[in-house]
Amino acid sequence: MRDFQNYVLGSWVSGTGTEVEFVHAITGEVFGSASSAGLDPGAVLEYGRRVGGPALRSMTFHERGRMLKALALHLSAHKEEFYALSAATGATRVDSWIDIEGGIGNLFANASLRKQFPNLPYAYEGETVPLSKGGSFIGHHLLVPRRGVALHINAFNFPVWGMLEKIAVNLLAGVPAVVKPAEATCFLTEAVVRSIIASGILPEGALQLVCGLGRGYVEQVRSGDVVTFTGSAATGQKLRALPVLNAESVPFNLEADSLNAAVLGPDVAPGMPEFDLFVKEVHKEIVVKAGQKCTAVRRILVPRNRMDAVQEALIDRLAQTRIGDPAVEGVRMGALAHRLQVERVAERVDALSAELETVYSARDFETVGADKNRGCFFAPVLFRNDRPFGRLLAHELEAFGPVATIMPYDALGEAAAIAALGKGSLVSSIVTTDHDHAREFVLEAAPLHGRILVLDAHCAKESTGHGSPMPLLTHGGPGRAGGGEEMGGVRGVKHYLHRTAIQGHPNTITHLTGVFQKGADQPEAQPHVFRQHFEDLRLGDTVYTHKHTVTEADIVNFANVSGDNFYAHMDATSLEGTVFTGRVAHGYFVLSKAAGLFVDPAKGPVLLNYGIEEARFTKPVYPGATLGVRFTVKEKIDQEQRSEEDIPRGIVKFLVDVYDETGDTVALATILTQVRKRN
Repeated sequence: MRDFQNYVLGSWVSGTGTEVEFVHAITGEVFGSASSAGLDPGAVLEYGRRVGGPALRSMTFHERGRMLKALALHLSAHKEEFYALSAATGATRVDSWIDIEGGIGNLFANASLRKQFPNLPYAYEGETVPLSKGGSFIGHHLLVPRRGVALHINAFNFPVWGMLEKIAVNLLAGVPAVVKPAEATCFLTEAVVRSIIASGILPEGALQLVCGLGRGYVEQVRSGDVVTFTGSAATGQKLRALPVLNAESVPFNLEADSLNAAVLGPDVAPGMPEFDLFVKEVHKEIVVKAGQKCTAVRRILVPRNRMDAVQEALIDRLAQTRIGDPAVEGVRMGALAHRLQVERVAERVDALSAELETVYSARDFETVGADKNRGCFFAPVLFRNDRPFGRLLAHELEAFGPVATIMPYDALGEAAAIAALGKGSLVSSIVTTDHDHAREFVLEAAPLHGRILVLDAHCAKESTGHGSPMPLLTHGGPGRAGGGEEMGGVRGVKHYLHRTAIQGHPNTITHLTGVFQKGADQPEAQPHVFRQHFEDLRLGDTVYTHKHTVTEADIVNFANVSGDNFYAHMDATSLEGTVFTGRVAHGYFVLSKAAGLFVDPAKGPVLLNYGIEEARFTKPVYPGATLGVRFTVKEKIDQEQRSEEDIPRGIVKFLVDVYDETGDTVALATILTQVRKRN
């Protein structure tokens, strides 16, 4: 029998005794055990702060992002090992795919976010705030990694995804993690962490694992730490009430199981593709992971006149679902994760049965390739509640398994009100072909949901479905769902960053942010910036160009070349009632002429110009105006070399400030260039 260990303080160690035995959910055989007894929670957390934190904070966002990408590639190469062990949780190949590939996908997705952060160990947020008339005193906001650890307490249903989707975010932010997976399935988490540690990709202390019961860790957190919990609302609320979280001002993110709803739009009738989509989606949510998903559909909301049709179609699909050993061809539903879960679901089903009508329950079901008395099998159950506002138990009690209740509504606003009886959910979905119906439901339901899927035949082929949160979108929900937000792209990363307002001279803020700030010094570039390699360019270095006086011929010639004959440029008799006092130069002529002024045409380190950001025209330019350009190094972004053949380069953003003879700025833009490195 295998001993699944803890990875703490830089070593793989076993706890004393046996806190949990692992039972194969399909065969019922005991195959391993784990314990965290004897570990020192305070020492584990402090090791992460002392060793992992400094190592991660010494890396830039780009380096941390590339680290995540390397980790994702490594785990992808070893995923079949995880699939083999995942079978012991009762999962089918599809179930395991969601857990394993979904978790690895989170690493890839968060790795790509590095490009939305500067190539620094910290970041800045928003725009500069002017704080003085003369411009010599400004403010900004820095985002720096928290100086603690992320303590993740995860649920049993996704032992891989639950860990990877969380650590991807805190690692990108530069914060180490201590992961405490649920004891029932922590053996699979241990296998993944063992592979991660063996790869050597993460710096020491960046990731620690506590298997078994893992008691006493939340009590040891302190200011600078972050705690996340995924699981039952009751347990989450108990943890959130611990005095240490309040005393130390420790953020606590709670994602709790919720009574999610799927809605069939009033416009959808049997025979329509959307009707079949709805039935297929609800069936999938009942049987995938044997209903053990925090996002699974628990309440099925259907127009009253479609109740019988949906019920009949859904029962037909449930009756054809083969339950048993996922290794056997044709089996589409495996087992619950452990025996205790079977008992809990059975208790909840019995309680719901006292108030609801049971329309499908295969209590005498057969299992394929497995002994249902030894494994942790539980057949789907479908209830019917014809009085959703009168019989409320289905809105309050969740059976965390393949169990759902079908309910009628008479108007779409009523459907949103029924969904709201769940007191806050992670996700809801509506299947409709009518955009007005979609808008009505979304606006009514959004305040009580973390995510809403609008599904129709147009997006069905590529839709990820009701139960699949996306790494770059918010995952969480209000009320019963916990009030937390996990993931969410850049927003998720910021959960592990501390925001500090900084004030000072533009020179200081430029140096801190790595972005040129208005009012900072602009020394004349020597030589011209187009003659300098990436490493040699300095923020603020500026080219002051020659001048050009705009003529009517310029306007006519640009109109002929561009085809832009807008009246304000070409017809001086049509300007009455406009903001213009005469024919005005094209804004794009102004930028084009600016390029002619600031470009050094000879071949040099500049490889190409590939974009313009934040272009705007701030003052009309009339014939007779004399234009000059201040062309300033605004920001430098290092680029990774993808292959030996790839030209070493970086991205340089230049501020284009076009001004007239009065000194007023007439146009502003940021151009993006790729500039060769010296080596």
